[in-house]
Formats: sequence, C-alpha cells, structure tokens
Amino acid sequence: MEEFHKIRRLPPYVFEQVNRLKASARSRGADIIDLGMGNPDLPTPTAIVDKLCEVVRDPRTHRYSSSRGIPGLRRAQANYYARRFGVKLNPDTQVVATLGSKEGFANMAQAITAPGDVVLCPDPTYPIHAFGFIMSGGVIRSLQAKPDDSFIPALERGVRHSIPKPLALILNYPSNPTAHVATLDFYKDVVAFAKKNDIIILSDLAYSEIYFDGNPPPSVLQVPGAMDVTVEFTSMSKTFSMPGWRMGFAVGNERLISALTRVKSYLDYGAFTPIQVAATSALNGDGADIAEVREVYHKRRDVMVDAFGRAGWEIPAPAATMFAWAPIPEQFKQLGSLEFSKLLIEHADVAVAPGVGFGEHGDDYVRLALVENEHRIRQAARNIKRFLATTAKQPNNVVPLTAHR
Repeated sequence: MEEFHKIRRLPPYVFEQVNRLKASARSRGADIIDLGMGNPDLPTPTAIVDKLCEVVRDPRTHRYSSSRGIPGLRRAQANYYARRFGVKLNPDTQVVATLGSKEGFANMAQAITAPGDVVLCPDPTYPIHAFGFIMSGGVIRSLQAKPDDSFIPALERGVRHSIPKPLALILNYPSNPTAHVATLDFYKDVVAFAKKNDIIILSDLAYSEIYFDGNPPPSVLQVPGAMDVTVEFTSMSKTFSMPGWRMGFAVGNERLISALTRVKSYLDYGAFTPIQVAATSALNGDGADIAEVREVYHKRRDVMVDAFGRAGWEIPAPAATMFAWAPIPEQFKQLGSLEFSKLLIEHADVAVAPGVGFGEHGDDYVRLALVENEHRIRQAARNIKRFLATTAKQPNNVVPLTAHR
C-alpha cells in the first residue's frame, strides 16, 4: 500500500535506528550508558511537584483547561521575560502557552505556511525546526548554523536564490545540537535583515537558562523592533527538569501569536490545569531551582570534557545547553555519524545521537547529552578508552553493525 503524502516527505527517523540497537543491547544484558536522547534525568523540584499535588485535589481543575494558557500562567511568563530580558509583553495578546516548544513550532508552521513557502533553516538543527514546515507543505533552504560573520551573507544568498521569497527564518541559540551561542549584536543584524526583506523570525530559546560562562544568552526580542517580525519559543523541560510535563510558550508578535492561538484552539485544550498552576508557581519563584539545575549540568560538562579527553577523544566544551557537539574521531570519520554511533553501542556500551539526524552537515559529529550522573560519564569515558585502544591494535576487528547483517 502506498505511503500517505506527508509520510513520504519524512525520511526514516535516524534516532529510532539507534534506539532499536540500544534496546536490543539492553535485552542481552548490556549496561548501556545513554548519552543520546536529551531526556533530563534530574527530578522536578519538590516545590513544583507539591503545588501540582495540592491543586490536583481540587475537582474543579479536572475539567477542560485553556488552550492558550490560564491567565496567571501567561502573566508569569510575561513577568519572566521582563525580569530576565527586559522585554515587555502583553500576556493577553503576546503570550500563548504550548505543549512544549516542539508542539509550538509545529503548530506555528501549520498556522503560517502555504504549500511551497520557503523557510530558511540552520543545518544542523533540531529536527522539528525543518520538519514542522515540511509536514505543512513548506520547502526548506538550509543555512550554515554558526552565528558569526558568515551568517548574513548566507541569508543574502538564501533570499537571492529562493523563489518564492522566503517566508521565515529559524534561529536556535543556544543551539541544539551545536551549542553555539548568539550575541545581541548578531541578533541586531539578523533583525535588520529580516525587516528589510519582510521575513518572519522564529527563535527557539529553549536553552536560555543552561549556560556556563557567566553570560546569560540574550533573547532576539531584546532588539528594538524585533517584536514586529518575531515569535520566540521557550520550554520548561530543561530549565526546571519538567520534560514530561509538556509546558512551553510562544511569545512575541501579536499577529503571529494570534494565528498560533487560533490553530491551537482547534487542536487542544491546553495542558492539564494543575500542570499550568504548578508551572506558574515555578516561573514566579526566586530562580534558585534554575541555578541548581544549571550547576549540575556545568559539573557534568566539565567531567565529560576532562574524562573523554583523557580517554583520547577531545570534546569541545559547550558554553551552553545540556549537550556537547563532538567531532567523530579521525579514524572513524569515513563511517559517518550513524555507523559510528552503532559502533559505540556495540563495542563501548555507550549511546550517542548521530549528527546526521540533525541535518546532512552534522554527519561528522555526534551529540552527547549530559543526562547521566558524573560517575556514569566517567564510566562511559573508560569504556570509550578501551574501545579506542582496541581499535588501534585491531582495526579490522571493529566494523559497523550493519556489516554483520
């Protein structure tokens, strides 16, 4: 039977191949250290859980909730932006709650994309940034992902060679997977370009609170005039260790927020009200929970960079996010990221995310998530050290899993 049209537009999910191998290895009794999926292992702070439990006992909260977010939650998000970025938002017209930033991106794509619309998207990048628009009938034009002097010339080429003119530009800094961080000056240049060319900016700021160099990453909405063309997406998943709660936000331009809100009104009734109330409490907190989460990832980053380096695999220290973007060791580069990831599961009991899953320009890298404790990260480094030593002595004995089948 022929595949449906939208399914045909989606490539095989690269990460699922790794997940199957990981599950198979575990079924054989292997102790797989999972640095692949960015699934936070830290518990949600106790005060947030307690607030959920308190509110859930009220049967009035068991009814349908508000798709756009309860008023107190939208006010809390607006207040967070005012404190953190100095950005003033109207919680009634410029803030909408989403079921995580992933859902927000996908439904924004549904709201604004006509068949054939061109969207400028970094490569490598988080998959929903591209495939949300592909599933909505759009066309992706990939750009290099570094927020440096080469970015604006890349934008200029993208506009010059796109028919029709691009509808939107995706930004994601701090970046998943590359961990690149943008400066406010970079955002000023991008906003000026977008306004000149009548392009919408969609900014994914999910990792704004996970940073390690003492300089909090900025929001593009801090740029004067950015509100005219920009919507920004944030998430509580990593900031507050609430991934399963599915709580995020879109904020910014009123017309775009209105379009997203209208689409969502047809698709969902919003998160469970007790979750929204607990999220409100978290956003209104003193920031201690955020700082604690940040410090855990900071320590894990330092352990990973040190231990993997000692093992013979140099890992660039990320300035932000809960990920390291690691070049494949030279002797394995010709395999590509998927086959190298398979080797690590089979020969080192370590799972990583293949860089090609984030775009073709990611194939020389793998993404390492800081989702195991420091002891497990050191164990992963020891496993990899043995793997690299074995490979150096017996290179012909180490072959990709696909070669066995």
